[in-house]
Amino acid sequence: MTQAYADADLVRLVYQEARLIDQGRFDEWYGLYTDDGLYWMPLTPDQQSGADEPALMYEDKMLLRLRLDRMNDPKAHSLHPAVRCLHVLQAPEITSRDETAGRYTLSTPFIYVETQGDTQHVLAATAEHELAATPQGLRIRVKKILLLNCDAALPAIQRLP
Repeated sequence: MTQAYADADLVRLVYQEARLIDQGRFDEWYGLYTDDGLYWMPLTPDQQSGADEPALMYEDKMLLRLRLDRMNDPKAHSLHPAVRCLHVLQAPEITSRDETAGRYTLSTPFIYVETQGDTQHVLAATAEHELAATPQGLRIRVKKILLLNCDAALPAIQRLP
């Protein structure tokens, strides 16, 4: 039997994830993902798959680890000066719940602000989190970022929104 989670537990994980990114606590953030976790940003508003179509990002947990290793490398000159970011989230909405399978989906509109030196980027998006009940607790199985302007030319962003 899978543990049932209260709405507050699900919402708490979404806020926790954003806070860890904003605070640069990437190893803790990485630990929020299941072993088969995916992080993706569609290239078009109606994209159905990141595996079968080009995407802005489509990264499994191994690729996320490589990204984090690069960010921690002191020779990553593109990250000097340091990059800072902030997520401003609306209240997450639970859009589906399957207690038997231990799967939950939430949708969260947000604004992402990233600054580096004198440059600042602002992006609007909705995050869709598919959460899974695991023996280690609630984890992120899929995070899908639906950028409002995903089909426009985007600035080079350094962090993971």
